[in-house]
Amino acid sequence: MVNNTNLLVGCAAGFSGDRTDAALPVVQALIASGQPSVLIFETLAERTLALAQLARRTNPDAGYEPLLVDLLEPVLAQCLAHNVRIVSNFGAANPHGAARRIQTLAAEQGLRRPRIAVVQGDDLSGPEHRALLKSALGTAMPTDPIVSANAYIGAQAIADALRAGADIVVCGRVADPSLVLGPALAHYGWALNDWSKLARATMAGHLLECGAQVTGGYFADPGYKEVSGLAHLGYPIAEIDADGHCTITKPPGTGGCIDERTVKEQLLYELHDPAAYLTPDVVADITQAQVLVVGTDAVRLQGVRGHARPSTLKVNVCFESGWFAEGEISYAGPRAEARARLAGQVLHERLHGLGPLRIDLIGVTSVLGDDASRWLNDPAHESDAGGARDVRLRVALQHRDYASAQRLVREVTALYTCGPAGGGGVRTAMRPRLGTVSCLVPREAVAVRYEMVD
Repeated sequence: MVNNTNLLVGCAAGFSGDRTDAALPVVQALIASGQPSVLIFETLAERTLALAQLARRTNPDAGYEPLLVDLLEPVLAQCLAHNVRIVSNFGAANPHGAARRIQTLAAEQGLRRPRIAVVQGDDLSGPEHRALLKSALGTAMPTDPIVSANAYIGAQAIADALRAGADIVVCGRVADPSLVLGPALAHYGWALNDWSKLARATMAGHLLECGAQVTGGYFADPGYKEVSGLAHLGYPIAEIDADGHCTITKPPGTGGCIDERTVKEQLLYELHDPAAYLTPDVVADITQAQVLVVGTDAVRLQGVRGHARPSTLKVNVCFESGWFAEGEISYAGPRAEARARLAGQVLHERLHGLGPLRIDLIGVTSVLGDDASRWLNDPAHESDAGGARDVRLRVALQHRDYASAQRLVREVTALYTCGPAGGGGVRTAMRPRLGTVSCLVPREAVAVRYEMVD
């Protein structure tokens, strides 16, 4: 049966570690609308799953979004009371663990027991999948231990779970826009080959997936692109119609802005080909799209077209790749930059032969530096005749051997007394390093399903 009532989808997180107070204004706006509504949290980046797998090694009950309770606690009661569905990838490496924690949270708050669905199939890190990965990666197959391997799966299982009555759908690695397309599929009952409608809702998901980026956060640039109320940004809400077109808004009274520029910037974010944006669900084409201001903080996206989905799914494989060591020390006052440069030269000489040493002078040459530190002896990279008076030296090294990487930590610490003069505020760190390779696998090789959690 066709549903002609527009669907609202609000986003309250754009990555793991996002603000935890964003959801309440979004949920209040969804409830006040009186329309069918879904709240999404997008909390995965490319390596978040590998970190979650490492956490699960230490604690089998861990491996889901660390801020899960902080994100849900302020809004779970209202969502359940007003039938605002929740869809998220905060399951990460342990979706069942996340579902159990949500059930516990609901019990702690004295709420009814929510119906939670867990989407499975993305995790390809087990030994039974090694042949598949090796076939896809060929000579790029890691020889080091694999930490995680996850396929970017699509929206169908989310839609099926919502149709089956789930209050909350917990996913691992689904494609970010699928968090929005899934609810739209469930709400409108579109055919899975109605490519243009799927593409339009997919681009609505693309606009929401980074949270406050589309409401002015990542857009702000003082004196060039002014955004008011940045400390209290409203997170975005998409109103999706029966043809998949959407209007992007935010909760009333919140900071930030939504205009033609913020929407266009996010629309083009990570878009390798405007005519062929590849997702597991559809290939979206925005070459004929229109971005129209339809009110204050209200922008409509229409005219997106769609083409048949790819026959393959992308897989990210993360593996152990040694150790990452870094150290920092500050120099201030007269000739600070020259002293910091000298310290960098000392480290470069003492650690010679270990591998590429990254040396940065934060505030002078860091973002625009290079991993080989070629700038270190190049006068062209000096700031204003080398006169910076507040400089922090940072050095970093990656090495397969722990003891070798640890040499950097010791050498930076030794600068306290081994010179140059006036160094202080040393900080050092050692952590395991992860490598990443990507590949494509046949869609039929990935068995995607959902199950209700009792």
